[in-house]
Amino acid sequence: MQPRRIFIFLVIPLLLAGCLRGVRPPVATALPALTTAVPVSTETQLAPSATATIPAAMPTATVAIISTVPSAYPSVTISAVKGNVFIRRGPGMAYNPIDVLYKDTSAPVIGRDVLSRWVQVVIPGSDKMGWVFVNSGFAQLDGDLSSVPDFTPTDWPVPGYLINCTHHDMYIMPGEIIIPASFGDPANETWLYPGFYTVQDISMPGEPKVQDIEMREGVDVEIRVDGTGEGRKCP
Repeated sequence: MQPRRIFIFLVIPLLLAGCLRGVRPPVATALPALTTAVPVSTETQLAPSATATIPAAMPTATVAIISTVPSAYPSVTISAVKGNVFIRRGPGMAYNPIDVLYKDTSAPVIGRDVLSRWVQVVIPGSDKMGWVFVNSGFAQLDGDLSSVPDFTPTDWPVPGYLINCTHHDMYIMPGEIIIPASFGDPANETWLYPGFYTVQDISMPGEPKVQDIEMREGVDVEIRVDGTGEGRKCP
């Protein structure tokens, strides 16, 4: 009996090894590469002054899905209740503002995005259309939004990049973004949504402000002067 037990103990591991020989260990999946272009929302700026004007060069509401204003609006409106609200070219923070829905005014809602986070409106006093963010805290919807047709835009926003040409690291507010010096190309640029930003030189004591900028769709802006006043050009 003793030799038989020894034989069984030797055969079983060999059988298991033969069964497992054809099994391949799982291969680790490579992580996607990180990108340096980080879009930043500036929709906290939802209360432009009552005298705010929209530059003539700003694009019109070409992203509108409905090509003509319907003769009969759905019984849904959106109102600016706690301040003025930007009306944007498309349903997203990355689109340029094209007008303003002023406090205590309303606009008829004629469409919505598939997530019901943005609504398409007829801009008051015009036959143009634009998009308003629903969940800003500054806007109030009245009516049944599910009765409004939903659309997916086909005209996507055009990125605008902020490029650091200096040899100092820069800090961007709002957004709390650090843009490395030009030595770190291409990490020295980042995609920013349309809006107003402040640039500070964090390589200098006290982190002095070096520039106020306005970002627009499809427009690149360069930081050419650091906190010492030294000017640089981007390569």
